[in-house]
Amino acid sequence: MQRPTGVITFLFTDIEGSTRLWETAPEAMRLALARHDLLLRQAIEAHEGYVFKTVGDAFCAAFPSAALALAAALDAQLALLKETWGETGLLRVRMGLHTGTAEERDDDFFGPTVNRVARLQSAGHGQQILLSDATMRQIETLPSDVQLVEKGRHRLKDLTDPEILWQLNHPALPADHPPLKTLDTLSNNLEQQLTSFIGREKELEEVKLLVTSGRLTTLLGTGGIGKTRLALQVAADLIEQFPDGVWMVELASLSDAALIPTAVAAALSVREEAGKDLTATMHDFFRARQALLVFDNCEHLVEGCARFIDTLLRRCPEMRVLATSREGLGVPGETLYRVPSLRMPSETQRLAPERLRDYDSCRLMIDRATDHRADFQVTPENAPAIAQICRHLDGIPLALELAAARLKSMSAEQVSERLIDRFRLLTGGSRVALPRQQTLRALVDWSYELLTEPERLLFRRLSVFTGGWTLPMAEQVCAGDGIEDWETLDLMAHLVDKSLILYEEAREEPRYRMLETLRQYGSEKLEAAGETIALRTAHRDYFHTLTETLHPQFRGPEQAQALNRLATERDNFRSALDWCAHEQERSTASSEERQVQVEKWMGLVMRLERLWSIRGPVSEGRARFAQALVFRDKAGERVQAEALNGAGMLSGTDVDYPAATAYFQEALKLRRALNDRTAIATSLNNLSLMADGQGDYDTMRTYLEESLTIYREQGLILHVGVTLLNLGVATSRQGYLREAQSYYEESLSIIRTSGHTQFLGNLLYNLGDVMLRQQEIQASRNYLQESIRLLSALGAEQSMLHSLELLARAAIYQGDYERATRWLGAVETAMTAAGHRRSPAIALDVDEDLETLRTHLESEAFAEAWRHGENQSLTEVLAEALQKGNDGM
Repeated sequence: MQRPTGVITFLFTDIEGSTRLWETAPEAMRLALARHDLLLRQAIEAHEGYVFKTVGDAFCAAFPSAALALAAALDAQLALLKETWGETGLLRVRMGLHTGTAEERDDDFFGPTVNRVARLQSAGHGQQILLSDATMRQIETLPSDVQLVEKGRHRLKDLTDPEILWQLNHPALPADHPPLKTLDTLSNNLEQQLTSFIGREKELEEVKLLVTSGRLTTLLGTGGIGKTRLALQVAADLIEQFPDGVWMVELASLSDAALIPTAVAAALSVREEAGKDLTATMHDFFRARQALLVFDNCEHLVEGCARFIDTLLRRCPEMRVLATSREGLGVPGETLYRVPSLRMPSETQRLAPERLRDYDSCRLMIDRATDHRADFQVTPENAPAIAQICRHLDGIPLALELAAARLKSMSAEQVSERLIDRFRLLTGGSRVALPRQQTLRALVDWSYELLTEPERLLFRRLSVFTGGWTLPMAEQVCAGDGIEDWETLDLMAHLVDKSLILYEEAREEPRYRMLETLRQYGSEKLEAAGETIALRTAHRDYFHTLTETLHPQFRGPEQAQALNRLATERDNFRSALDWCAHEQERSTASSEERQVQVEKWMGLVMRLERLWSIRGPVSEGRARFAQALVFRDKAGERVQAEALNGAGMLSGTDVDYPAATAYFQEALKLRRALNDRTAIATSLNNLSLMADGQGDYDTMRTYLEESLTIYREQGLILHVGVTLLNLGVATSRQGYLREAQSYYEESLSIIRTSGHTQFLGNLLYNLGDVMLRQQEIQASRNYLQESIRLLSALGAEQSMLHSLELLARAAIYQGDYERATRWLGAVETAMTAAGHRRSPAIALDVDEDLETLRTHLESEAFAEAWRHGENQSLTEVLAEALQKGNDGM
């Protein structure tokens, strides 16, 4: 059946009392359920319905019209009624219908319409068909013998506006049912909510399971993350399981823990008994009751809440408690559940407007914006800004709601631009909300004021990190002047407990991080305390030292691990480099102090060059070098030369050979003046690569021969190997293939033992190329496959793509045109998508190969193979290329 779109009528069903039937007659129930499923599917599909999900004995179906959905529901009930069921007896199925729009994702439907029909169906009883008012109004003609009877206005478990419900009556179906199971008929004090509950499907199911399986569940999270709203929805969904009711106890307004029993008694309208302690009265009241108490906002009364709840649970065995707090209560048997931010699109995603609603944070933002401005629409122009707002506000629901309120008088683009000062921008929340929920600053102030002074001190110092940190990093950067080294771990644990920092398991070492909103708040507090300069400088020095420690590993077997570590700290490096620039732009330091500052700055960019050149983005690295080199006259000549060399390396990686040549020549001039022989050889080697890129192979060999002489004289074996590699490239370019092969093989004997993955991967690529050009296909394939494996470990995608191009050419030479077209198609697609530039040295050959393919395969088979290649991911292509035992390889 075709999936309906637009305005859809949903039919949800489930079997009343199915758990009991499974327990008493499991085999009979298994057979009965199979028959039930067949009858429902036949009725649904006979009326153009689309079954998009089944869960246990529940069916979820979508219809293009309300009339078709109603006819399917009626036919299904009548079919069930006529069936002979045997030991299970009649399967009594309850059904609900509701009409509206919904979001589609992963072959499923989501959104308020779907949530509402689920809760409407759960309000009914076996053999009862309930319709929402929206569905009833869509039906113009009823089937014969059918009547729709209004059942009045009811509060469903979604806690929003009451719904007028209708019951379908038919002579064959019972018309009298018990009262509907809605919030109006079940014991509770849950207040109606003015806004819809959005997303959180996974969290909702997880918390409901915890509440029903344990005695005390505490929802943790920073302010505004949505703990209260999630707790309310969990309580509403579970209300049928607590015959003595679910009760919300709001603690935010209390300042004295002694008033907790009073708040509980008020929530349940229990009066104090004369001469009897109110706590004892509450214990007696709940002793034999099956009820759920929801304690909201416990963080400022943690000890008092813990004592009251612990005693309550010990004396009242049927009680369950759900609490919300920014830290755990510490009661025995407590289960902690940390409420995450709403799901956000990643920084790299560019989503079409209709895809934004796939992310709960964007859906919340859009829905709340529509509440403030009925004409608000998502367009291709404002969709990127909406996604960016959600990311910058960490998916925090309250922050998103405050931002949505600004859309009454600002564009999404303007709001996004002004989030750099979010605490001024995000004001003007609901006047009836708690004061701390009316502005973003007040919300965070509330959490900050609950901290001890040492916790505040560490919190604001930790804001110096961007992208997270480890315990050793915090100890080295933040300890001292009020915080001892040994205190750092305990204080961070307290901040984790109080939901102000997040703890994350990582493969190498556990990490901590702050939500960006909290980090900006901490930065403000750091500035107000006059600690910014000291902490930013300590932060810069730490990461300068880290790059010094890792730099030697770039030329050995630990290169991949070193690059991974640099990549992990990318955001911290950006922050450190920003501070270096800020220091110089506003510096009043002495010339000696400035030299130290600038040399540390240049040391950072120099040792990050390998990260940018291998992992990218190269454009960022080039911009960072250019920014630092403005101040190079403040540094010593040796440091200047090294920085110029790094800038040249990145320019060369970016195929900007003129710029790279200029940097390398300037570095060479400084190094000759210093008579630094090893550095001179390095510059000559680098200049040879630029000559290669510009096709000047005679000049390239001249540079390399002088360089090789110096390296041999210095006894630098690895450098000799790399220079031999480059000489092989030069002679290969000139067509001297045997000579090139000789250089490469001598280089291989050196580099293979060095453990330098990048050099070895590139050398094997070049060996594969020269062997291919000599028609030694098998040897070429072996070298190229090993090259891809090594470069894959480094994440050097562009180099892998070049190796895959050569593998495709080898396939062409063997007449395997189908595999070649798939690989070349995928290479072209990946390079275009990533913005990579083709290697000029092989681009012409590849283009000629493509022309060969077109000549040989001007057919539909070729076109299909090419399309397959374009749609194949790089990972799939490489996996295919490296598949062992592939005869075509």
